[in-house]
Amino acid sequence: MTKFNLSLTTLVAALVLAGCSTAKPPEQLKLDLPTQYREQAEALDGAWKLAMPADSKDRGEWWVVFGDDNLSALIVEASNANLNLAMALARVKDARAAAGVVNADRGVQVDVGVGPTRTGNSQSISTQYSAPLSFSYEVDLFGRLSDASRAARLDAQGQEAAYRSVLLALQSDVAQQYFTIRSLDSELDVLQKTVALRQEALDLTQRRFDAGDTSELDVAQAKTEWATTSAELEGVKRQRAQRDHALAILLGKAPAEFTLAVAPLAAPIVNVPAGLPSDLLERRPDIAQAQRQLAASSARIGAAKAAFFPKLLLTGSAGYESNELRDLFKWSSRSWMLGPVVGTMLSMPLFDGGRNRSNLERADANYEALVANYRQQVLVGFQDVEDNLSALRTLDRQIQFEDQAVKSAQLATRLADSRYRYGSASYFEVIDAQRSSLSSQRSKIRSTGQRAVASVGLIRALGGGWDPIPAKEGVALAAKQ
Repeated sequence: MTKFNLSLTTLVAALVLAGCSTAKPPEQLKLDLPTQYREQAEALDGAWKLAMPADSKDRGEWWVVFGDDNLSALIVEASNANLNLAMALARVKDARAAAGVVNADRGVQVDVGVGPTRTGNSQSISTQYSAPLSFSYEVDLFGRLSDASRAARLDAQGQEAAYRSVLLALQSDVAQQYFTIRSLDSELDVLQKTVALRQEALDLTQRRFDAGDTSELDVAQAKTEWATTSAELEGVKRQRAQRDHALAILLGKAPAEFTLAVAPLAAPIVNVPAGLPSDLLERRPDIAQAQRQLAASSARIGAAKAAFFPKLLLTGSAGYESNELRDLFKWSSRSWMLGPVVGTMLSMPLFDGGRNRSNLERADANYEALVANYRQQVLVGFQDVEDNLSALRTLDRQIQFEDQAVKSAQLATRLADSRYRYGSASYFEVIDAQRSSLSSQRSKIRSTGQRAVASVGLIRALGGGWDPIPAKEGVALAAKQ
């Protein structure tokens, strides 16, 4: 009884000296979120509601809203062949395997072996054969093993979220590269037609000069405009080739193995429902990854605190021992032992040079960093959404003005050309009108391409596709050719 009381007193004193609570910081943070995005024209009035976390939910083929079979085929091909995605998947497998290794510490460890042992002195030597089966099991008294296992599982979930983030980024990159290439194709079409017109104008000016109806200055100006436009055409071809090479890499191919056939831009105007800011925390895989990293860090703090407390290890062994190999597996040769001291071993650190304290401080510091990282990811997510909402809003108005500019510039070009042919205007007037027409056409093409790219960017910023919801006018998904 005296020994028991002494042991109990020693244990209590050790726990007091440890002075460490197993309480962990929260795995989720309360954030003060806005009720709607700044760039939203009006509140959604209940069209969206809060949902359970859904970052792991399949977003579906969100790109089909653009109605382009070539785009769909490219995204599917990239999803099957992209090397960055393959690396991300390998990291998921590694994290899952690591979680299995850590979780194995919570189970019974069993080992088996067979071997001889030779003993003796100068008088005699004997050989003893044994076939032991040993086991050990650590009782998770203060949650150290469970916290470590939970942290490893959360790490694996974080890598799964990272994989989904890479997948979404890949799909978005393919779509954005595709629309950029299509925009350049439309620019090429306009420039090629303009070069042909410039050539016609040069031929006409040369004939008029030969006939004495105009000056050599007009010929020089016509040659300048033809050469300048031809140079611009080559510059757009270079941009197109570089984008084509980038798309090939996304598809997991060498640039020499792939080229996208030329076709003009024909992207529909897609209106994406932005939802509420709170949806963003559930949908974006990068925010989900940051949250799981935070939760894993919290669990590791629990494991670091539990290291200050006693560990209870149950051990035992059983098997066969015999001086003769032929008698090793006979029932009479069986043997067993339960633990070093009545089947248990209770131990705890008293002096470790500050190792456990330092490990706890590291875990605390890591948690603080991940709290900041989580908040930063949320802010970056809001910025991405606002940027793309703003881009879509301004591009819509910009395209309207540019459409008016294209029509006016084309009319001015026709009038100037007619006046020049009948000798009522100088060639400078024609050149100026043609420049304005070409510039306005190219500007509209670029803005249309930028709008398609921004639509993809908004889908990416929101975390991927969306589920159908009760639609309100101006909120529902719409695609207009």
